[in-house]
Amino acid sequence: MPHQLIASPYPEGHLVVRPGHDGAVRIGAARYAELRDAPPDATLPSWLAEAARAGWGIDLAGRPTAGTILVRPETGYGYARASYEVNLGCNYDCEHCYLGEKMFAGMDWPGRERLLKVMADAGVLWLQLTGGEPLIDPLFAETHAAAWDMGMMIQISSNGSRLDRPKTLDLLTARRPYRLTLSLYGATEASYDGMTRRRGSFRRFMRGLAAAHEARLAMRINIVVSNRNAHEVPAMKAIADRFGIESFEYTNISPTIHGGGEVLPSQSREMLRTRKPYTGCNAGITHFHADPHGKASICKVGRDPQVDLLAEGADGLRRLAAAADSLLTRHGSCTGCTLHKTCGTCMPLASLYRQAQAPPEVFCQHGGR
Repeated sequence: MPHQLIASPYPEGHLVVRPGHDGAVRIGAARYAELRDAPPDATLPSWLAEAARAGWGIDLAGRPTAGTILVRPETGYGYARASYEVNLGCNYDCEHCYLGEKMFAGMDWPGRERLLKVMADAGVLWLQLTGGEPLIDPLFAETHAAAWDMGMMIQISSNGSRLDRPKTLDLLTARRPYRLTLSLYGATEASYDGMTRRRGSFRRFMRGLAAAHEARLAMRINIVVSNRNAHEVPAMKAIADRFGIESFEYTNISPTIHGGGEVLPSQSREMLRTRKPYTGCNAGITHFHADPHGKASICKVGRDPQVDLLAEGADGLRRLAAAADSLLTRHGSCTGCTLHKTCGTCMPLASLYRQAQAPPEVFCQHGGR
């Protein structure tokens, strides 16, 4: 039987989490050591059985510690989260996509296994598997299973088009992600299929959504708003509400990761939202991003410089802190800006907007003044 709980070091402490579920129980160093050093015949401590019952409604009293809880080792790197693009290929051709040209490219299995081990060594507890569309990747099942078995909490970002396939559902119910994040591109075939440029994609999404809901997979819906579907925002929210799924609206279209502006015309100017003031982040410090070739960067936006994790291992991640300092510092036309305390655009994203020759009003507080 797969492990029911995971005990893991975490920045400034230790956590116990349950695969397939949100939430965590913070524990002290002594209780972490008790779990780590438990003899093979030990039973689960009563304090943990009580916490599991209170937090997740499961009865683990009297269960053996071995096999019930996976104890992650201490790490000297301090990375809690990572995102991994398993492949940039996609079965959609969305007109707003920040990836631009979506080329099928990725590592073979030995490379992926090596990358996941490096992530585990770095302390990654929460791992986002993304793409492209990750569920169409030929090695997705192996990648998901290996990461799950290593004690990572998996979140999958998907368009939902493959969720009604039995093999996919078997995989995700045997090794449940703590969340499926599904992108919704419209409430009708006309808008959805038009935005994805794939006929029948709305019907596939709805079938996948219904199948995942029936399988009781934890989900969240990201409503992606463009000038094509802005009038359907209430109807898209109603789809999420019908299934009892939390939804979030994303109204700002970003340039491609290469600084291309070809996606920006899909922006709905009426729905353009002022971002919350950017006050800094821990990109490159407690989390990082890995592309399909195992090259790590501070995040999905700030992709240069990169660290080759297959060649350098987890030690290479130590260089990301300096990269973050460089990338997140104001430069170019932002140097000396008197409005930076109210600006909602981080420097890597601002650089992409400038490279894409975007109208200033879509990313700069000076826009329109």
